[in-house]
Amino acid sequence: MEIIKVKNLNKIYKEGEIEVHAVRGIDLSFEQGEFAAIVGPSGSGKTTFLNMLGGLDSPTSGEIIINETNIGDLKPSSLTDFRMNNIGFVFQAYNLIPVLTARENVEFVMHLQGKSKKERETRAIELLEAVGLGDRINSRPGKLSGGQQQRVAIARALASKPKFILADEPTANLDSESTNNLLDIMEKLNKEENITFIFSTHDNRVVKRARRVITVDDGKIVKIIENEK
Repeated sequence: MEIIKVKNLNKIYKEGEIEVHAVRGIDLSFEQGEFAAIVGPSGSGKTTFLNMLGGLDSPTSGEIIINETNIGDLKPSSLTDFRMNNIGFVFQAYNLIPVLTARENVEFVMHLQGKSKKERETRAIELLEAVGLGDRINSRPGKLSGGQQQRVAIARALASKPKFILADEPTANLDSESTNNLLDIMEKLNKEENITFIFSTHDNRVVKRARRVITVDDGKIVKIIENEK
């Protein structure tokens, strides 16, 4: 089932009098349950493209349709609600709230969704156990390793029961062991719960695991490879 459809997507930034074409005429779709990687050199437009998919940045022109909703037609407040209820984000810098425990960080989005205290706590603990951090639920980010913080970030991304997860360079700060553990968790969630993962990455370890690799250069898709798994 197609969950994301992108039509003739363009993004132009202005730097003084100069126009920078970050994304040029991309047409692409993603099916439910994909495990896809967007790759390309620095400045190729892959992070800009990912940010537009997540509604964090607006296209100059073109359409992004998620589950039959054109997110470009949504008002800012409606887009915020739509993003909160449909999209999970995993960032390179983790973006955890330092004064909150692992459990409280995972609960945060559910609190914004208006979930009850009991429901928030139960789901947060279940998710942290699923990513191997059942014994660190009361630890604050400063007491966790980089790999552990990224696993908290994954649990937080899953907390709202999103339709798909966007992961921007999620393994960039991790060693090989932490990266492989993280990818194992993501693959397990992808296969067992049919959660869609879309990565923006330079990491060949991620690329090898992806079932579809989309190469972007100069803002355009130049190659798509389907990997057999």
